[in-house]
Amino acid sequence: MSRGVFSAIGIAAALSISLTSCSSSSGPATTTGAAGTTGGNLVVGVTSDPDTLFPWKATQFQAVNVLQNIYGTLTEFDKDLNVVPGLAESWKTSKDGRTLTFVLRQGVTYGDGSAFDSKDVKSSLDAIMDESTAAVAATSLASVKSVDAPDEHTVVLKLSGPDAALPANLATINMAMLSSDDTEEKLNTTPNGTGPFTMKKRVASQSITLARNDKYWGAEKPKLDGVEFRVIPDESSIVSAMQSGNVQLAIFNDPLVAQTAQGGSITIAKTPQLNYHALQLNTRRGGLDDVNVRLAIQCAIDRKQVLDTAALSEGEVTGPITSPAFKSDPQQRPCPTRDLAKAAEYLGKAGKPNGLTVKAIVSQGEYATSVNEGQNLKAQLAEAKITLDLEVLESGAFVDRWVAGDFDAAVALNGGRPDPDGMYGRYFTSKGNLNKVAGYSSPELDKLFAEGKATTDPAARKEIYGKVSAELENNAAWIWLFTGYTYTGTTSQVKGFIPMASGSLQYLRTTTLN
Repeated sequence: MSRGVFSAIGIAAALSISLTSCSSSSGPATTTGAAGTTGGNLVVGVTSDPDTLFPWKATQFQAVNVLQNIYGTLTEFDKDLNVVPGLAESWKTSKDGRTLTFVLRQGVTYGDGSAFDSKDVKSSLDAIMDESTAAVAATSLASVKSVDAPDEHTVVLKLSGPDAALPANLATINMAMLSSDDTEEKLNTTPNGTGPFTMKKRVASQSITLARNDKYWGAEKPKLDGVEFRVIPDESSIVSAMQSGNVQLAIFNDPLVAQTAQGGSITIAKTPQLNYHALQLNTRRGGLDDVNVRLAIQCAIDRKQVLDTAALSEGEVTGPITSPAFKSDPQQRPCPTRDLAKAAEYLGKAGKPNGLTVKAIVSQGEYATSVNEGQNLKAQLAEAKITLDLEVLESGAFVDRWVAGDFDAAVALNGGRPDPDGMYGRYFTSKGNLNKVAGYSSPELDKLFAEGKATTDPAARKEIYGKVSAELENNAAWIWLFTGYTYTGTTSQVKGFIPMASGSLQYLRTTTLN
């Protein structure tokens, strides 16, 4: 693929998701490896230990990547990010769009051997919607008024109105279907899902080992005996471990590491991502409640310089929405290019002509370019009399502060989604369950997100989310920087793994090891 561009023309159409019926009798898409290659234990190098094993609260990339292989969801994304059947083999929407009926797969079991049925779906969805659960994707179910289970294999969702985003939103691991008999306390130590692998062993801060689930419902069973996620804090050290044969697969964020790793027994696959790098601003703290201060920050930053410095130009400058079917134009913002004179003008309007200090948290360990991004932003903002006071935190501590909204600003890498509602509805609506993280909402955004859910026509939805993007940029809710790539490193032993634009490792279930 050319630098920073999704070259597959069909992906834009694939990501235009409407609320329509869908059915299939087969399992998820699979890719067969070389003939006769079955078994073996794959070691995946990761830079940090998952901060949680409870899927409804997982936001850290490493946690999500592990849990995607243990748990199942009603719908799934295929390799092209189409919404396809998961634990629900089909679904149908009523003519008025207010009822969504799922037919569940039969014969599906959890890792502990218990049967999956409609009781589990109802208890899961009800719990996710319960405010006391503090599920990070609760807002994605805002349109759901009730969940009924008329029989073991049928679930009926009554909606307040049409919700075009719901099938896609149900495909994320934050919507995992849990056994109605399990509790958060239990699952944080002993995960129990319907996915292709089961939890085998965890050594804190060292490794998590999964075993093949021989009772997995998919049409093709996983071929690996097991997968070990081995914690190696530095990406360069992971490369060394791959060269010595101790690790067979890793996802790199640092383009320089990826470049040096390529060759010999290691192959690097470069995949453009929906995730985005941003300087997140909390408008409720640190003087950032003044839109002129936020606009000053926006105008003082050359996003291309951040990309060039931190990621070796590997990516492209982005606006808020990265999904190809709804993509924002980064030129449509108050300061599309760096303008220090304009930044000074905004600071004057804010009554801060001599500048100000903004405290920012940065994660070290979750992704490789974070500290370099923070340092470049600090240097650029200093030229506009804005001091960015960086606090570098270990990955788990960063996530704790981030989820609590306990920051003035945050240098962050956020996961993107195929549908803009799932991407931002939980952040930038006044009742969004992650609104304290976003630090910004408005009546206009509430109205636009509601319209986006209720509209099924792709062209009309694109127009609506264009207005969402403009509202976010014109108010400098956050400072969107760039989208980049992931670099999947595999040794010559590994076959059948499919990297995804979402960053998902779900295709470990199709992977073989010679």
